[in-house]
Amino acid sequence: MPFQASAGASLGIEVEVALVDVEKGGLVCIAPQVLEEVAATYDGGEHPKIKKELFECTVEVITGVCRTVAEARRDLADSMLEVQAAAESRGAGFIGVGLHPFTNWQDLSRSTGERYQRLVDTIAWPARRLVTHGVHVHVGVRSGDKAVTTVNALSGYLPLFIALSASSPYWHGEDTGLASTRTKIFEAMPTTGLPPHLTDWDDFNAFLDTLITAGSIETVREVWWDIRPHPGYGTVELRMCDAMPTLWEICAMAALAQCLVRSFDVMMDRGESPPVPREWVRRENKWRATRWGVEADLVVDDAGNTRPLVEIVRELVDQLRPVAEELECTTELGYLLDITESGPSYLRQRAMLADGAGFEDVVEQLRREMLNDVRGSAST
Repeated sequence: MPFQASAGASLGIEVEVALVDVEKGGLVCIAPQVLEEVAATYDGGEHPKIKKELFECTVEVITGVCRTVAEARRDLADSMLEVQAAAESRGAGFIGVGLHPFTNWQDLSRSTGERYQRLVDTIAWPARRLVTHGVHVHVGVRSGDKAVTTVNALSGYLPLFIALSASSPYWHGEDTGLASTRTKIFEAMPTTGLPPHLTDWDDFNAFLDTLITAGSIETVREVWWDIRPHPGYGTVELRMCDAMPTLWEICAMAALAQCLVRSFDVMMDRGESPPVPREWVRRENKWRATRWGVEADLVVDDAGNTRPLVEIVRELVDQLRPVAEELECTTELGYLLDITESGPSYLRQRAMLADGAGFEDVVEQLRREMLNDVRGSAST
């Protein structure tokens, strides 16, 4: 499979948003009606940037190919306003959250389509309960070999993305004790989790050949690693983040991704290999971020020494500032520090419930957070 190389560190963002009843806060399966309305003026009856997902309580909002994080933010906001208008007329709104805190997946309907039906028939229970919402960030890279090296290097930073985006402490009305329950729900699917350590683009093709010939997958689209090369877009795709309740938090993750990929590209041009932690360190740190979020201590060497995740984030922001200046995302990279200070969504949700709020109040707060940010970020 050829890799359609990108000229530079271009950016694309995909956000899965949950449609909720404004009065009761539960998920509502109105995606077909919303999608029909927003697509009414487009040939072929499909909106180019608002798509359906596995369950009818979800729509995915995607950007075009953007140069800067600020451009992507405006792109997302404009499309989300269209979703809001269509949902509002039906007594609904939308939120960004890894898992809805109380609606049971058994009460929801799935989208029609041969691909979705085959997915559920093949994978069964893990797919039937997959009412998860995430954010995917694409960053352009200049060759397939660079994409594989970049995926390997990014895997060491995966815990930072998980912890800073974590927004799913509740599932079916119960506190799971995790910062990102979505991470564990999604890991039940095949071809998910940490990417294997590959040597080059030929090695990735060998992996695809094996699984396609074995009948495990049909296309590269069914490789759902936390980070994967995307040959058709010429990108690496970071898929580990929970959906987040604001655009500024989403943009913080996008800035971190774009800066890291660009920094690895510069290293490779100098003939250097970006460092990759050992397999067992990567797995342990992913678990720690999933469990404790920004309160985690991460393993930093083979001797088992640890450091607070928050300290690592602050140090990394300082290291990446020159790259952020080049990519015009200094402000958005700085938002990472705001997240460490105010706490990711999982902490904010728990604080509300500790103060006596109910799950419906949490959903309403999530809805208002996103809507206010979208209205302030739109280009019109």
